[in-house]
Amino acid sequence: MNKNSKIDYLIPATGIFIGLPLLFWALGDFPRRTVLKESISILFILSFSLMLGQFFLGRGNRSIVKRFKMGTVLRYHKVIAYSIVGVFLVHPFLIVVPRYFESGVTPMEAFITIITTFDSLGVVLGLIAWTLMLLLGITSFIRKRLPLKYITWRYFHGIFSILFISFATFHVIDLGRHTNLAMSVYMIILAVSGVVLLLITYSKVPDKLERRAND
Repeated sequence: MNKNSKIDYLIPATGIFIGLPLLFWALGDFPRRTVLKESISILFILSFSLMLGQFFLGRGNRSIVKRFKMGTVLRYHKVIAYSIVGVFLVHPFLIVVPRYFESGVTPMEAFITIITTFDSLGVVLGLIAWTLMLLLGITSFIRKRLPLKYITWRYFHGIFSILFISFATFHVIDLGRHTNLAMSVYMIILAVSGVVLLLITYSKVPDKLERRAND
């Protein structure tokens, strides 16, 4: 596949998963805070949009497979995924970092309050999503050591990915400071589209295995 074809794909993909969320943030009617707080918010917004983009970095997306080698696609999938998991693993801690530079509630007090506010649906969904993400990251890292066939692991990975993105999306919409109507619709559309694409891809796996067995 020629270089221009790859560029023609990367430009709109970058616009969708990086440009649009930044545009929603820039045009949103949100009270602006310190540079540190806004920088952390942008980091979370982009990380989440790229996480949604992970659903489109796979065999099910014929458009990307036609332009890039599958090995290259999977390599980018892993690099982006591990980077995003790293960001979200420290997410509960990063949101209280600005407290170090403010008077009043200490970072530790703020952190404990956040993770123990079980009467908030958004917090509960966030804790569930965080746990699922940790499980996804660990199982992906040690996949070859698990006593599972590859196809079994793929189903496991896919199911937990769907559960994670479902809980995480509602968590972000419920508690995200910058999730106005436009941002929420954007996230829901990408999440639903990604899940549907994954389900379609996985529904074809048994047929492929059966054809191989009959060859």
